[in-house]
Amino acid sequence: MPIEASELATFLSNIHLFRSLSEEQIAMVVRELQERKIAAEVEVVREGAESNSLYLIYSGSVRVTRKSEKDPVATLVKQDYFGEVALLTRRRRTATITTLEPTVVYELTGEKFSELAQKIPSLRQNFSASISSYKLAKRLHFPWVREGEVVYFLATKHPYRLVESLAIPVATLLIPLGLVLLFLLLPAFKLILWVAGIFFLGIALWMVWRTIDWGNDYYIVTNQRVVYLEKVIGLYDSTQEAPLSTILSVGVETDLLGRQLGYGNVIIRTFVGKIIFWHVSNPKQAAAVVEEHWHRSRDISRRVEADAMRFELRKRMGLLPKDANPQTGPAPVVKAPASFTEKLGSNLFKVRLEQGGTITYRKHVFVLLQQVLQPTLALAVLIFILGFEIIHPANPISAFFSSLTSEILFALWLVLFIGSFLWWVYQYIDWRNDIFQVTPDQILDIDRKPLGSEERKAAPLENILSTEARREGFLAYLFNFGTVYISVGGAQMTFQDVNDPATVQQDIDNRRLGRISAKADAQAKADRERLADWFATYHSVNEELRQAGTEIPENPDNPDQPDENGGNEVPEDMDGGSY
Repeated sequence: MPIEASELATFLSNIHLFRSLSEEQIAMVVRELQERKIAAEVEVVREGAESNSLYLIYSGSVRVTRKSEKDPVATLVKQDYFGEVALLTRRRRTATITTLEPTVVYELTGEKFSELAQKIPSLRQNFSASISSYKLAKRLHFPWVREGEVVYFLATKHPYRLVESLAIPVATLLIPLGLVLLFLLLPAFKLILWVAGIFFLGIALWMVWRTIDWGNDYYIVTNQRVVYLEKVIGLYDSTQEAPLSTILSVGVETDLLGRQLGYGNVIIRTFVGKIIFWHVSNPKQAAAVVEEHWHRSRDISRRVEADAMRFELRKRMGLLPKDANPQTGPAPVVKAPASFTEKLGSNLFKVRLEQGGTITYRKHVFVLLQQVLQPTLALAVLIFILGFEIIHPANPISAFFSSLTSEILFALWLVLFIGSFLWWVYQYIDWRNDIFQVTPDQILDIDRKPLGSEERKAAPLENILSTEARREGFLAYLFNFGTVYISVGGAQMTFQDVNDPATVQQDIDNRRLGRISAKADAQAKADRERLADWFATYHSVNEELRQAGTEIPENPDNPDQPDENGGNEVPEDMDGGSY
């Protein structure tokens, strides 16, 4: 049965590529689409083949694979699309698309698109923004992307921000230029030319640093969350993110210059604050992507809940076996990959341990080195003295202590050595006992002093409002350690100086989302079972009354009150057992 044009228009209006189009313009697009019904396990397009068509998935799902990738790249579902790159660039297909189930797609050929782009100028702009995001996502790889997570939008700050950040370094080029002019007037003073060269080299490095820094901030939208990655080379590294389910609103903020140049701020408000995509190109397009996937996540949640309710009712009414289980459930927690430090070190110096569902973090090994530096130097000096005494018995040190016997000197050395060694062991145990833990239901910050007091802070995972990972300072960036800030109610907990703070943040968020999902599922299951029990009881009572031939009152609250037919008898043409 063909799909109505109005339904297809609604379908298109929910896709960000067509969000800015008017109803008349969407109707023009609808008229140019060709419907294709494809069976399961059928290749729609093949990598390397020539094609210039765009495909919009109306129902079903497809798998994206590449020859260079061992695992599937992504799974696309309803309202997703593929082929936009070939549509504009006429390039060969960069991936193979295979249906996973019977799928309905709508095809827009390159010729039809060219005709539409002439009539609807904003259409090409929307597609160009999408292609830029696709190319950037293909070039970059983010290790924190979970299994089944698809990056739909990826952007950096607008080039104008680069020009703005380079304004001061460019202006300071007047200093070496002035020095060169001064050297031309005073050629005998060659030192002036050297100073000019040093200034120029420093400014050039400054400009390179700012250029790289401009390109290190990323704004990302996936099918699960929105992410803002901010990095200042050698000084700062931060990750802010929010699940799509926590979004409250999406807005766009632009100024006069931004409207002229095509950039602005996308403000995403969530339950716990807001995430801002600063000075992003095509802000309306970015906001449309966020809105689209935000609404999608809500629709998916509603469908999952409806399917679960339907399953429970069928099970209660005997239409399914009593031991049947639904096929839905929370996504498994993705274990973060082991860091280089973990693989290199033994359990003695591990900074991340996972046992029995509990992840334990210690501070970075660099912090341990700082703590044991002094006792290590003391041990090194004592060992050096002992070695020097053995190799050169007649030395100034022996002459200085000539009044003391060798036994007393050795005893003194031994006391100092044992004391330094115990000092080293104390610092190591102090580092080892300062741990942070993420259990299946809470986070813990435990600071236990050797032979001393213990301070313990704990918070339930579901009470965490937000997390932020930072690397601050050159050494923190060089050795990849930093602090994870965790907002819990009106307070804040910190996992200080942990190795790879972005991975620690991911571990916490994975556990938090898993905990919240598990509790929500448990509550929803209890509600479904209670509601299903009511319906099942109602169904059972109706069946009992029907089998017994008992008259069912029109007004159950007052069975003595006659119905509109003048009595309590149910008319023959009515089914008293319906529900």
